[in-house]
Amino acid sequence: MNLDDIRALKDKALAQFRQAATAGELEQLRIVYLGAKGKVKDVFTWLKDVPREAKREFGAMANELKNALQEAFDAKAATMAAPRKHGPVVDVTLPGVAPRVGHEHLLTQTVNEICEIFARMGYTVAQGPEVEDERHNFEALNIPPSHPARDVLDNFYINDDVMLRSQTSTVQIRTMEHQRPPVRIIAPGRVYRPDTVDATHFYMFHQVEGLYVDEGVTMADLKTTIDQFVRAYFGPEIQSRFRPSFFPFTEPSAEIDILFHNADGTTRWIELGGCGMVDPNVLEAVGYDSERYTGFAFGMGIERMVMRKHGLTDIRQLFEGDVRFLHQF
Repeated sequence: MNLDDIRALKDKALAQFRQAATAGELEQLRIVYLGAKGKVKDVFTWLKDVPREAKREFGAMANELKNALQEAFDAKAATMAAPRKHGPVVDVTLPGVAPRVGHEHLLTQTVNEICEIFARMGYTVAQGPEVEDERHNFEALNIPPSHPARDVLDNFYINDDVMLRSQTSTVQIRTMEHQRPPVRIIAPGRVYRPDTVDATHFYMFHQVEGLYVDEGVTMADLKTTIDQFVRAYFGPEIQSRFRPSFFPFTEPSAEIDILFHNADGTTRWIELGGCGMVDPNVLEAVGYDSERYTGFAFGMGIERMVMRKHGLTDIRQLFEGDVRFLHQF
C-alpha cells in the first residue's frame, strides 16, 4: 500500500458516507472503515512495513484518513438524528418541582392506627390464612353444622371443607392452638362473604379481631378495653354501650354501639361490632382449661369505622382506586 492507495481509499469512503441513505447503512460503513477490523486499521497495520524514510509522510496520511472519515461519519449521523421538538425553554435555575408520590391507602392507615392503639394496651398483632378449613372457621368456634352461618349461599366455599374465611375469629383459634395463656392479640385482615354490593356492603371487607385469655378476665375488662379504644380512635367525646346479643363463640354476648352527634344537633347510636366472653366450648376446643381460664373476644368492621370517622357514604369508594378520592387521605 502506498500514498496513492490511501488517497483513493479516502475518496471512496467519503463518497459512500455522503450517499448513505439510512442509519443502518451508515453504521455498516462505519464498521467497514472505522471498526476494530476496518480498513483504516489495516492502513495503520501497513505502517510497520513502510521504509523508514517514508514513515513520517505515510503516518500523517493515515491519521488524516482516519480523522476525515470520522468527521464525515459524525456529520452524516447528525443529519439523520430525530429532529428536536420545539417547546418551552426550561429555565434550569428555577427550583425543581417535586413529583407527586403515593401514600398508604386509607384502609392501611386505619389498620396501622388500630394496631398502634391496641399495642399501647399490651396487644400483639396475629395473622392467619385467608383460605381456611371448616374446623377453624366454624367448628372450633362452637358453630354447629346446622347453623345458618354455614350455609353455602352465605360463604365462598372452594370445596366441601375449604373456604375463604368469613371472619377473622379463625386467627383466635390458630393462636390458641399454639400458645398457652396469657393470650392478648388483635388480628386485622380481609374476610369474604357473598353479599350484594351496595353503598354499605361488599363481598370482601376488613375486620379486626381481639382476644384476651388469662386467669380472672371479666366482662368489666372487655367494657373498659372497648371504651378506651373508641375514645382513642374516634375522639374523647364518643360514648359506647353494650346491647345484649348472641354469638355461638361467646357467652354472654353483646353488640357494640357508639353514639354519634350529627351536624343538625341530633344523635344516633351506630353498631360497630360484636363482643363477649369466650364460650367455654371454644376454650375446650383448643385444649384450655375452661375452669381455670376465662377470656373475652371482639370483632369490628374496619370499613365501618373508616366510613364513620371520615364521613363516607359509599363503601365502594374504598376499593375503586380513584386517585381523586384517595389523595384526600
